[in-house]
Amino acid sequence: MISFNNIVFMFHFISTSIMVGVIWIIQLVHYPTFLYIDKQKYFNFQKFHMSKVSYIVMPTMTVELISGIYMLLDSENLIEKNLFLLAFSFLILNWVITGLVFVKIHNSLLIEYKMQTILLLVKLNWIRTILWSLRLIFLTVIIFLFNMG
Repeated sequence: MISFNNIVFMFHFISTSIMVGVIWIIQLVHYPTFLYIDKQKYFNFQKFHMSKVSYIVMPTMTVELISGIYMLLDSENLIEKNLFLLAFSFLILNWVITGLVFVKIHNSLLIEYKMQTILLLVKLNWIRTILWSLRLIFLTVIIFLFNMG
């Protein structure tokens, strides 16, 4: 029988997996595409991007956060909890970076198109890409070591 904890963990794992897929597409395809958008259409494009990507990212990140908090508070195994705490700290770091850095960068691109800002966006997004990827690796290790799946 599958326990409630396993179900919550699977929601967490799936939401992290979705975010890893999204962040890699954003990193390798979407953000670099900003450099090729016609400058006359760029501001409408930026508004479109910010509103539409939120439909995917916000619910997924919210499920990831809520399920992560539950798993962190409910975990009994010390090693599992420590590994999960490391993965969860990367999630919190991604929330902070997104809120404090990326929202500001996107808002500045709504005001003025600057190639340097777009290049900075691509460069800094590697931090989130690596953190989310490491999270998925840690969660996969937890599944294999602790039979969470």
